[in-house]
Amino acid sequence: MIRILKLGEIDRDQILCRSIGSYPEFEKSVSEILATVEKEGDAALYAYAARFDKVELSSLTVSREEIDEAFAKVDPAYIDILKKAAANISEYHAKQKREGFEMRREGGVILGQKITPIEKAGLYVPGGTASYPSTVLMNAIPAKIAGVKEVVMTTPPGKDGKIRAEVLVAASLCGVDKIIKSGGAQAIGALAFGTESVPKVDKIVGPGNIFVALAKKAVFGRVNIDMIAGPSEILVLADDSANPTYVAADLLSQAEHDKLATAVLVTDSETLAVAVQAELERQLALLERSEIARTSIEQNGKIILVGSIDEAVEVSNLIAPEHLELAVNDPMALLPKIENAGSIFMGHYTPEPMGDYFAGPNHTLPTGGSARFSSPLSVDDFIKKTQYLYYTPAELEKAYQDVAVFARSEGLTAHARAVEVRFEEAQE
Repeated sequence: MIRILKLGEIDRDQILCRSIGSYPEFEKSVSEILATVEKEGDAALYAYAARFDKVELSSLTVSREEIDEAFAKVDPAYIDILKKAAANISEYHAKQKREGFEMRREGGVILGQKITPIEKAGLYVPGGTASYPSTVLMNAIPAKIAGVKEVVMTTPPGKDGKIRAEVLVAASLCGVDKIIKSGGAQAIGALAFGTESVPKVDKIVGPGNIFVALAKKAVFGRVNIDMIAGPSEILVLADDSANPTYVAADLLSQAEHDKLATAVLVTDSETLAVAVQAELERQLALLERSEIARTSIEQNGKIILVGSIDEAVEVSNLIAPEHLELAVNDPMALLPKIENAGSIFMGHYTPEPMGDYFAGPNHTLPTGGSARFSSPLSVDDFIKKTQYLYYTPAELEKAYQDVAVFARSEGLTAHARAVEVRFEEAQE
């Protein structure tokens, strides 16, 4: 049963408690896999497919015929749902697209910033029981809107050597350019180093298990990555207007992800807290993934009773949750007070799965409290911002002595000389 805790009776560590740890026991295996992929290329990917996925592949690359077969296999009604979701996601992310700027100062000085999409992006999509078409949409669409020339997707094959049909359909709808049958740390290595079949990319995005997370961490610097995502989190901030049935269902929507997931209710209503506690027990018995959800709720879940909604906001900002639901009578009034959250779901009829699948905002979000300093995946993750500047001789002459003094104050004589040398001849 989930714990009910009063804010005045618990310390900061209990409020912040998350099931996030280090996994040094896996790091050696990940390092070995990455080194093998870098050295052996495709041969390593075939070998790891046989070892981990229990399949002998004839090709690493998904063919056009396989994609056509997937469209024939998937229910047309489901394809329509994917198209609706893709349209919503595209509309939202199109608003994020940046333009460069240019400043022209008197005297001919020009300063500016130009926006350039990265050339190649790698998208990792989990396989097996965690095979998510939604992950394809949320990662590929912003990349394409940014103008990425080539999106390469990797995902582990099933024992039949095929990729789940719904995932292939989603990838095709999003314009993914190449799909590779490879998962785990070996897929991350292939994207980072390149192989005979897998192009070397500039950035890797997408969720995965601990081996994928550690591999992304290890290759950072060779390529860029989106984030190191931890277990899923939800915090429901609720007043006495909240429906306990809705609140319990929303907490369980994240608890079913993973035994390490965190589900928290913060409320000023003891009546609601007790009702949600009972409702969680009732609904847990109805879930297909009840064992996972119960472990999450009992080990990591909590209900925190506070004295006021303002106090609840303080607790929420301290936790900085991945998903935050404002299950209150007037969510718009609270929005300006929320400083730390990955994505905010407002009111009693905006459950978290709307963001996971359909509404438009991205579902790749900062976890583990990193919403204090980082943001959801966006079009910005697939662009580079480059500065440029231009000085005329006359304008440089006005400024060079100040620059030289500044440079010498830092002990950088060559910096000073680089501006002074342009005017030495005129001074002689």
